[in-house]
Amino acid sequence: MVAQMTAGEEYAAKHEQNGLGMNGSEYHARYNGVPTVDFAERGLKITRLRLLTDPGFPYMDVSYCHGEFQGKPCNVYLPFQQLNKRTYKTDLVKYAKATGHFIPGLFDSLSIAW
Repeated sequence: MVAQMTAGEEYAAKHEQNGLGMNGSEYHARYNGVPTVDFAERGLKITRLRLLTDPGFPYMDVSYCHGEFQGKPCNVYLPFQQLNKRTYKTDLVKYAKATGHFIPGLFDSLSIAW
C-alpha cells in the first residue's frame, strides 16, 4: 500500500528546498523557550535557516534561524532580515566573514520556500 501525501506535504514537495522531513509542530516545540544566541558567537552551529519568498519578488525574507550552542538548541539572532535572491550565497559569506570565524552548518541548513 502506498501512503498518500497530505496537502501540506504535496505543496512542500513542489515549493520547498530542504524541507523539515518531520512534523513542523514537533520540530518548533523543541525551540520554545530556548535562549537566543548572536550569529557572531563563537561555537554556534546553524542547524536551520528558513527563507521565504514569492515568484517574481527579488528578495527572500528570513522566517527563523535555529542552531546549537554548547550542545544545546538555540534560536539565532541574525544581522539581516532579507537576502537578495541573486546574491544570497555571497551575502551569507560576507556576513559570516564579518564575524571573523567559520560558522558550521550555514549552507547545509538552508531551507527555502516559495
